[in-house]
Amino acid sequence: MISRHWRGLAKAECADGYVDHLRSETFPELSKLPGFVRASILRRTLPSGVEFLVITQWATLESIRAFAGADAEVAVVPEKVRSMMVEYDKSVRHYEVVE
Repeated sequence: MISRHWRGLAKAECADGYVDHLRSETFPELSKLPGFVRASILRRTLPSGVEFLVITQWATLESIRAFAGADAEVAVVPEKVRSMMVEYDKSVRHYEVVE
């Protein structure tokens, strides 16, 4: 299994809207893709906004490419989300799940 990690810093006033977007749009779409296993949202409040770490788990790197494209390291960040962010990762990190 592969764990995909992406970090973004949301504007404080957009933080709840970002979580709503993940729950109502992103995660339902991901759940339709073969190889998608699950997703988690981690958040913490900072002086500059609300930081999120979004972790998705996938069966294989090939299943991630079905979502992200040929370069699986490129972050998929819709325009709607970009406008909610102070800053965000342009690339993601993948980890092999050991346990």
